[in-house]
Amino acid sequence: MKTYYITTTLPYVNADPHIGFALEIVQADALARYQRLLGRTVVFNTGTDEHGQKIWKNAMEAGLEPKAYCDGYAAKFDGLKAALELTYTNFVRTTDEHHIKAAQEFWKRCDANGDIYKKSYSIKYCVGCELEKTDSELVDGRCPIHPNRELESINEENYFFRWSKYQQKLLDLYEQRPDFVVPSERFNEIKSFVKGGLNDFSISRLKSKMPWGIEVPNDPNQVMYVWFDALVNYISAIGWPDDLAKFEAAWPGVQVAGKDNLRQQTAMWQGMLASAGLPFSKQVFIHGFITAEGQKMSKSLGNVVNPYDLVAKYGSDATRYYLLGALPSGVDGDFSIKAFEETYGSKLANGIGNLAARATTMIGKYCEAKVPAVAPDNFDVASFWGRYHECLENYRFDEAVKVAESLVTVMNQVIDVEAPFKKAKAGIDVSPLMYQLAEGLRHAAMMFLPFIPNAAGKILRDLSVDPEAVLLPRDQAWGGLKPGAVVQKEILFPRLPRENEVLLRGLDPKTE
Repeated sequence: MKTYYITTTLPYVNADPHIGFALEIVQADALARYQRLLGRTVVFNTGTDEHGQKIWKNAMEAGLEPKAYCDGYAAKFDGLKAALELTYTNFVRTTDEHHIKAAQEFWKRCDANGDIYKKSYSIKYCVGCELEKTDSELVDGRCPIHPNRELESINEENYFFRWSKYQQKLLDLYEQRPDFVVPSERFNEIKSFVKGGLNDFSISRLKSKMPWGIEVPNDPNQVMYVWFDALVNYISAIGWPDDLAKFEAAWPGVQVAGKDNLRQQTAMWQGMLASAGLPFSKQVFIHGFITAEGQKMSKSLGNVVNPYDLVAKYGSDATRYYLLGALPSGVDGDFSIKAFEETYGSKLANGIGNLAARATTMIGKYCEAKVPAVAPDNFDVASFWGRYHECLENYRFDEAVKVAESLVTVMNQVIDVEAPFKKAKAGIDVSPLMYQLAEGLRHAAMMFLPFIPNAAGKILRDLSVDPEAVLLPRDQAWGGLKPGAVVQKEILFPRLPRENEVLLRGLDPKTE
């Protein structure tokens, strides 16, 4: 089975990590974990984008050398691996020596194909986006994504990429692969853009004006435009051009990107790949923005949420659960602490956490803390698994979470209706129901493994199941729990402090 390769975009190291990138990398991690559950070898790439005018300016303002400035931020982004329980296998920095050599080789191949030429030009430039802006893209003369920044004018002689040459090839790609961009509304958007015509774009800057970049081959007076350099990380991370066996085992892959990267990931980069004689990526999954009370979160607006703060207060599982299950996949979603805490309470503490506590407690009480004899499947778990796989194969994380939640709800309802504690008190054998709850809990925990790996792993270990050994679809069969296996209990999601509950209602806890 071919290696499953997934990559995020590389966050720009001009500010601390924020919840928007956390969404992207947690979604990629959920896909990587899911593919491992299917038995596939996974290569999962992320890293940091460290060149360009914005980094140069920020470093100068901070009184630091650009590399030293980048080192500090790169460490913060790499630190998300532990904070969010990420499983990426590659962390590429665009200042890495291997990446620099790969970017220069990529340039040479595009140049050899006749797709790089030099000309003088004048443009309006948004340093925030590191992109040229046409008048039609501006709102009141400013970039709509970075309205707090003044546009800059660039008048110089640079190298250009013949993007216009690849218009038809891109349209053919979109026609031949109707699932190339997910979701469909973003796919329609980029098809419409490309049909409107492509303009060649600048891929270098004068070194005398902006020295922080990878040097253009055979021209020491120019450095590569940050977008040309950074996009090459997707292939430099998997061995290109030195280790072609490693590269070919993994490429093409799936790219996860935000909708503000739509043009770059699905059209610019694909055109560059065609020029270099390399296959297009396999697919591009586009996620939406996270908003706060309807307003887009962005570093430039200063209204971002730091994922480290959420993890410190609520834990990694709760943070991952909200990003994957409470926010809609592929479109914008609104963030608030109130919604976050309500999700924690209703879906984690009172949902899977409550079910795990109830089931394991009763098994301890009525079955001597051991799995009883196998009983039939009264939940129809196969139907849940069918919907679950369909959702994840189509990048619908929130719907996959809801499938697992619905199984939890069914089991909690069965406990309420069957009232096994009353039956046991009356001398009725409840061991068949205990097996059904234990085995159903195993299935729910396996579904939750890509989303809340800590809690799901604990549930499985409490049922004497090794989470590292889970393999789908093999373990989807009913009856996987062996009679006599030891069952343990622990609290997975402690309820939030009373003060938090009061604050959610807008009351002062000191005066209630």
